Amino acid sequence: MVSRKSDRTALQVENLTRGQTLVRAGCVASSFFARMRGLIGSAPLAPGEGLLIIPCSSVHTHFMRFPIDVLYVSAAQMVVGVDHALSPWHVGRFYRPVRFVLELPAGTAQRTTTQVGDQLQLQGLTV
Repeated sequence: MVSRKSDRTALQVENLTRGQTLVRAGCVASSFFARMRGLIGSAPLAPGEGLLIIPCSSVHTHFMRFPIDVLYVSAAQMVVGVDHALSPWHVGRFYRPVRFVLELPAGTAQRTTTQVGDQLQLQGLTV
């Protein structure tokens, strides 16, 4: 996870549409360097962990060692795109209305049935 003290938060993310918790203990990457680093060099995310990158409209998994699920989310906190198990050394999709991206352990989106159009609620962060 992002290790900079200023980027740590008690981020929690709920999928209100599905009644599912996506993130119980998350971090936020909002500074230039934290966004650039993302999960590079990190251990795989554990269930309930996540990284919110803001502002962000697309991601890459270059130099990463594990796949991730990526949720592309609008300013209204609505899911506008999903990449399931994006493998290392790939580039995610680009969506115009995206305000931030939520990176999750691979399989989280499928397990929670999260899909395009779902309404999220972030706690511990003003977006």
